[in-house]
Amino acid sequence: MIRVATRGSPLSLAQTRQILDALGRGFEIVRVTTRGDTDARPLFAMNQKGIFEREVDAAVAGGRADFAVHSLKDVPTELAPGLEIASVPRREDPADVIVSAGGEGIESIKEGAVVGTSSLRRASQVRAVRPDLRVVPVRGNVGTRVGRVESGELDAVVLARAGILRLGLEARYSALPERDFLPSPGQGALALVCRAGDAGTAEMLRGLEDPDARAEAEAERALSARLESGCRFPVGARARAGGGGITIEASAFGSGGAQIRASRSGPKSDAAGVGRAAGSDMLEGGAGRLALNWRAEVEKWNAR
Repeated sequence: MIRVATRGSPLSLAQTRQILDALGRGFEIVRVTTRGDTDARPLFAMNQKGIFEREVDAAVAGGRADFAVHSLKDVPTELAPGLEIASVPRREDPADVIVSAGGEGIESIKEGAVVGTSSLRRASQVRAVRPDLRVVPVRGNVGTRVGRVESGELDAVVLARAGILRLGLEARYSALPERDFLPSPGQGALALVCRAGDAGTAEMLRGLEDPDARAEAEAERALSARLESGCRFPVGARARAGGGGITIEASAFGSGGAQIRASRSGPKSDAAGVGRAAGSDMLEGGAGRLALNWRAEVEKWNAR
């Protein structure tokens, strides 16, 4: 029996079952609890990469599972030694949405509304568009966060549309304009990780590979690596691959409202190079300074 490792959250299990259905074989699911599942602090307060990924990949590296299914945005740009991303399947819509009781958009939600998110990027984007809104940190799985809106505890939450679609939720939501809400690098994509050198498993997983999704992932992850972004430095990125080309739009946000944007295009065969070039453009524009300012802000928050 082939074993697949995943987190035990409803979304992680839904994603894993979709992959297993596509593979059309019998598998044993190995549920793994990660640090991100047990630490209730806001994501930006955790000074560690791979908080939703490390323990799952350790199960693969240690032989307790043959491969893992991850949300690509949770996978650090540098994998643990001995592992590889064998496949990036077809990407779901990477856009962010705002979930509210009446389905209002970001422009029409009431003044002073309380909006929940655990992401510095989303918080920065909301404040840039609607500085009158009160943004508060909120954790929990997708259903839990939606439930806090339905109960009236929050007026709205910002989530990835991909998670709502994969879970089949009937939440009322409105799409957020991409010009103001570029998603997290890798959002909407999945990563199937196996041990390097496990040719049989890798070949099986490559049957689900989507070349455009892979190119988009490579461009966005290369940009993220160039900027050393993550939960503690808000960066949005959206690559689009098609034919022989790829384009990427990216933005970085400062704690005081500053924003740096970049756009690059190039051949799909050099997707990572296109992403790195966009990241270099942003560094030349002062993104490094924004990152340092955020680190100082997070350290102040953790000292409270």
